[in-house]
Amino acid sequence: MKTFVKFAAMGALLTMAACSRPAQQGAMVNDPYAKMNQGVGVGTLPGTPEHFKATAGDTVLFPVDQSTLTPEARTTLANQAGWLKQNQGYSALIEGHADEQGTREYNLALGARRASSVQEYLISQGVTSGRLRTVSYGKERPLEVCSTEECYNKNRRAVTVVSPGAGM
Repeated sequence: MKTFVKFAAMGALLTMAACSRPAQQGAMVNDPYAKMNQGVGVGTLPGTPEHFKATAGDTVLFPVDQSTLTPEARTTLANQAGWLKQNQGYSALIEGHADEQGTREYNLALGARRASSVQEYLISQGVTSGRLRTVSYGKERPLEVCSTEECYNKNRRAVTVVSPGAGM
């Protein structure tokens, strides 16, 4: 009888140990949506706002007190224009932003000039004007609240937000 109890106890211990051990790698399940939104352009469905952001880029930056497009901004906007021309069912809202320096009124006007600059460039690249709208947030929606030049640079921007609908 003692032998039977020992074997039963060992069996119980082995069973508990098997339950606490991680499962062995078995057959992998292929989930096509498992890697959504990881990395630039990887795993995003073509023709979606996420794909626009990942492949074309949605943000252009500006120098201090400027609304003139930099060469980097023109490259990003050319990509945006190409995406918008391929995806005719989308319209875009261009948001103009400024850093925290200066008055509210000055920054609203600067944000409006930045958004208008982006809009004009997209139109020059063949995007229909009826699909584009602008808004200025000035310094009201900073990416970061700060008082360093590095941080200010992030807030001097125009962001293109795409959404379904050919005209607004």
